Amino acid sequence: MAHKSDSNIRKYHKPLNINIGMIIFGVMFIYIIICIIMYTRTEHLTGYEVKMGSLTVNNVYRGIALREETLYEAIDAGFVYYFVPEGTHVACGDLVYAVDSSSNLAEIMNETAEESMLTNSDYNSLKLKIMNYRSGFDETAFSTVYDFKYDLQSEVAKLNNQALLHAMNAMNETAGISKCYADRAGAVVFSGDGFEETTPREITLDSYDEEKYIKNQYLAADRFGKNDNVYKLVTSENWEIVIPVDTERVPELEEAKYVKVKFMKDQYQTSGKVTVYGSDAEQGVTFVGLSFTTSMINYITDRFIDIELVLEENTGLKIPNSAIAQRNFFLIEEDYIVLHSDNKTQGVMRQTFTEDNELTTEFVKTPIYNVDEEKGIYYVDESVLKVGDVLYKPDSADTCTVSKQASLIGVFNINKGYADFKQIKVLYDNEEYSIVESNTSYGLRAYDHIALDASTVVADQFVTEKGLSGKENDE
Repeated sequence: MAHKSDSNIRKYHKPLNINIGMIIFGVMFIYIIICIIMYTRTEHLTGYEVKMGSLTVNNVYRGIALREETLYEAIDAGFVYYFVPEGTHVACGDLVYAVDSSSNLAEIMNETAEESMLTNSDYNSLKLKIMNYRSGFDETAFSTVYDFKYDLQSEVAKLNNQALLHAMNAMNETAGISKCYADRAGAVVFSGDGFEETTPREITLDSYDEEKYIKNQYLAADRFGKNDNVYKLVTSENWEIVIPVDTERVPELEEAKYVKVKFMKDQYQTSGKVTVYGSDAEQGVTFVGLSFTTSMINYITDRFIDIELVLEENTGLKIPNSAIAQRNFFLIEEDYIVLHSDNKTQGVMRQTFTEDNELTTEFVKTPIYNVDEEKGIYYVDESVLKVGDVLYKPDSADTCTVSKQASLIGVFNINKGYADFKQIKVLYDNEEYSIVESNTSYGLRAYDHIALDASTVVADQFVTEKGLSGKENDE
């Protein structure tokens, strides 16, 4: 039996039924795609939450200490033995050191060295020096290791003083021993560095180059030549630290006259009298001296001293400098500002014409951005008026023509979802942040949201906020 051909079989195509639901879905899909594209191409505003804060100002300086110092030369050649510890006061006529030119004293000291015993007080004195060194050790200042070494050597020499004195008393004056006594009262130092006769006005930036600094230590039991420097006497409690300060900060210090100073070595605080000396115009620094009348003995062996100026903190509303903008406004006299019938809205009465070219007036709402109460001037938004507009004074035939303009410094407040310009008064600033006055009539308040980058904002535009910057926590 023959089969019919399948060539006449056709596949049935269901007709496309377009209904209102599909149309709505298609329109919504296209709208979402367009919104996504616009969102990705739009530069979104980053907000910044205004908070109370202070500026971070570097008030730590490394200064050069200047004192009334006199170097003394050895009275004879030989081995020198000191009888006072470094940093102690001596009276006029006190024995400071002796020179042994015959080596007899050295031999006697070697013979009695094994018999010398350290007391508990001696051990405690050494422990204290070691503990002080460990607490203030800085790996970046390796030269302090040598200072510590010399300090211990001086302490050991002090502990041998009694035995040395007994040995000297047992010898005749003719046995090659020369004694030296202080010719005035003062504090003894066993080092020299060439700054002894330097005056504050001779200090330059080159003076602070510690790579060129050379400190000569005078060690007990070392051999000295005649006329070699053998010790130094500091004869006054009055001393001074000279620091290099940015020239722009000098007026602040001059006005203060006295500044509280904290010594970084031991956190001790005292007040110093401010004196301004020379300056380095190329580097923009001025050399400022801080004079003291106490505590000189605590830092008598230090030429370079780290100090911090304890000044009042600059506190207020803290904002980034990138948020600050400048904007122009019309200046309108106070007499031309009127209150709307709702008793809330401020504005001006502007001259205008009807369709029949008849002269009339209209009320124009004018947001106020600042008021100069002394001159009676209002700062009015440029967008609501234009140059040449004629304004009427209420209850008078007097008029004025809009023309005068001035600029204000401010930021864009975005609390209400659009960029609202707010005037600010900058109290202090640095390279990144400014401290502005808070709670002003037309200004900012704590926790306001402002545009982080004012250059990306157009006045009164609606904004979409990307997020709050956390930069205020960086300082």
